[in-house]
Amino acid sequence: METLTLQRDEVIARKNDKVKYWYLVQEGTVIQKFDFSEVRLEKNAIIGILEKDIYRCDYIAGEDTVLASFACENSDDLQKLLTKHERIRSIFLKSAIEQRHNLLVLYTDLYNKARQFHMFVETVYNDYKTFCAKYKVEELIFSKKEHFNPLEMQHKAEAWEVNNSVSLVKNYMQEYLQLIGRDDALTVGAIMEAAAQMRRFTLGIGEMEAYISYNKDILIGESQSDLLALFFDLAIKMYAKKYEIDVIKEKVTLIVKFAEKMNIYNPRMLNRRLNEFNNYDFSGKQNAENGDQGERVRTEIDITSVNCLEHILEYAGCSDEEAETFTTQVETYRNLPDMFSTDNEAYSLRRKITAKFYDIYQNVFLRAVKNENTLTPILEMFLNFGFMDVSFVGEERAQTLYDLCAHLDICSSDHIYTIYEWLKCIYRGEKEPSKNEFDMNYAAYLADQCRSGSIKQEQIEGLLNNPEKRVEFEIRNMFTSVNKVTYGKVTTFCPILCENDLLNAIDKMLVTSEKLEDALNEVRKLDYSVFYREVVFSDPKNGINNEAIMKEVLPDIILMPNAGTKVMMWQEVAGVKSDTPGRFMFPIFTAVDLDDLMLEAIGRFRWEMCRKLQGVHWNDIRDKSLTAEYCAYIQFYRKNHELSPEVKEKIKLTLARSKNNYREVFVKDYISWIKFESKGSFRLNKISRDILVRYCPFCKAVRNELRSNPLYQASITKFETETARKLQRYNGVYTKYVKAGGEITPDLKENLLFYQM
Repeated sequence: METLTLQRDEVIARKNDKVKYWYLVQEGTVIQKFDFSEVRLEKNAIIGILEKDIYRCDYIAGEDTVLASFACENSDDLQKLLTKHERIRSIFLKSAIEQRHNLLVLYTDLYNKARQFHMFVETVYNDYKTFCAKYKVEELIFSKKEHFNPLEMQHKAEAWEVNNSVSLVKNYMQEYLQLIGRDDALTVGAIMEAAAQMRRFTLGIGEMEAYISYNKDILIGESQSDLLALFFDLAIKMYAKKYEIDVIKEKVTLIVKFAEKMNIYNPRMLNRRLNEFNNYDFSGKQNAENGDQGERVRTEIDITSVNCLEHILEYAGCSDEEAETFTTQVETYRNLPDMFSTDNEAYSLRRKITAKFYDIYQNVFLRAVKNENTLTPILEMFLNFGFMDVSFVGEERAQTLYDLCAHLDICSSDHIYTIYEWLKCIYRGEKEPSKNEFDMNYAAYLADQCRSGSIKQEQIEGLLNNPEKRVEFEIRNMFTSVNKVTYGKVTTFCPILCENDLLNAIDKMLVTSEKLEDALNEVRKLDYSVFYREVVFSDPKNGINNEAIMKEVLPDIILMPNAGTKVMMWQEVAGVKSDTPGRFMFPIFTAVDLDDLMLEAIGRFRWEMCRKLQGVHWNDIRDKSLTAEYCAYIQFYRKNHELSPEVKEKIKLTLARSKNNYREVFVKDYISWIKFESKGSFRLNKISRDILVRYCPFCKAVRNELRSNPLYQASITKFETETARKLQRYNGVYTKYVKAGGEITPDLKENLLFYQM
């Protein structure tokens, strides 16, 4: 075991990182942090025990902390560890039982919170409706309530599990430890069983936190389109009708107290909202003196009564003539007998609408990014979903999209972006514009424009740093191309979101960051090396000049504003350097299985990344690589005596379906490799399997499962022999480096661990 010392607030592991080690807390405390709740892990707690492959939450040092790290991937590793270090057997068992119990305590607390929250909102809203009827006040529109349902759990903790844990921890812990600790098999079984339960409880905690976070604004929110606002409005109208409003004041106080008890709201926001209500002059005298017209409640818009298209065009700064022309085109298109027709009229209309759509989009974006306070939900719907008019999606779906705008954070993470957030990153210079269809980045494009005489040399630097020009390049190149491709039906593409494309409920079609992370992680678990790149480590003072080490770089994922069926791997790296993230493009709504789309994108990424690294030698068999060997295999499959006539015929058909594109043949094989071959279901031929074993290797656990099969045995043995040789070399380099005074950094550790996977 290796000892690590961390300072307070130092991150040990982040959610969605790969589990590379388990850590035993020797001194101090570690915070197991979920979205808004947490568990304190004390001395002897084990970090990584519940995750298996991917960390499910953040782990942060709660104070100065000392950890012992050790490799442990499965029950066999745990068995070896406990046999080698017998004194920690009871420590591990006790920690597993206690950690499971602590998670159950949090799970139960959140479950009660979620139920209480739903019941409270239902009760308070019914009270509002009762008061409106009693005092003859017109109810305000509150569409959020229509989509507010009770919590439905997928990952549940059963009542018997809770009762079992309570009895065990409070009454029989010592007896249990003495009994189970007598036998290694019982000990390992009890620990792994507790770990499996903890994984399920952790997923359940995530579900409940997501439910509460998503719905909390229905009670009180920053936008003031909430239940408290309904009662505020009710109080104003009741006072105007000479009714006493003490009963409403009591209800508002009750709402705020309940929110405080939930402990999920910003206390300052709660105090501000309560003070705003308590200090409001319902008589209107003070408001008039202060120039306040008395309208202090932000209520929801009835989107069905708003001309959304007119609102968007006005914000975009369209002239009356432009707005009228575009509106006429849109109405004509909407009234076509078949909007998806390929005849000349429909095709011509779609082309005109598409061209103007991106002009409007660019104008709306550039105005919004300079002053986001001017953004309305309708504009957000346009920027993120391609929505332009209620008549295109229907009233019910329009209202759902309207409500969704308040929760768009569920579609973002540190490397997942909605198109609006992505363009903001381009505008601010946080990300470089994507390449165009000719594989030219923004700098290369400007250089090409200079060579052609379109711009002068002295203009280039200014254009490179001009945020508006950077965004224009991104919209006119990547955005226009990818939006059409991810939609899936290029011949009938229209960028305006249409009801016919929303084949399912919006919440089911919505591509959230959680769904994407899960799909990405499913592949990373099996194809562990897929996002690893070679980077250079240098420390000349201690004897290392240029040492190539492996580093994982996850791709950026951008959600395009359409309801589509395709994924696009737009570029394998973001710039010249190979350690920059690639860019995957997904539709923000899809009815297609996300796991399949992700596999397709990663298969193409595998191919294109190899092409980039190999350069002009990407298909030269003398310089062996994934693409070179695969091209040779496909090119000469007819002469390959190791392939049967049936297999050759299958390759011929696959080539025909792939239009003789070798990359697409590889992608089909890669999908079969991950979906089926990883489970021992054989779909590939001998040659393709041998290439994939070496260049897209499975993780150690899967290799161990497949090793006994003769189809894999030779290839896996050869791969692991080569990997062991590299590991031995790095161990020698590291030993020499440490003796020279060097320090093993996290990057160096990750490199060593890469060759142990």
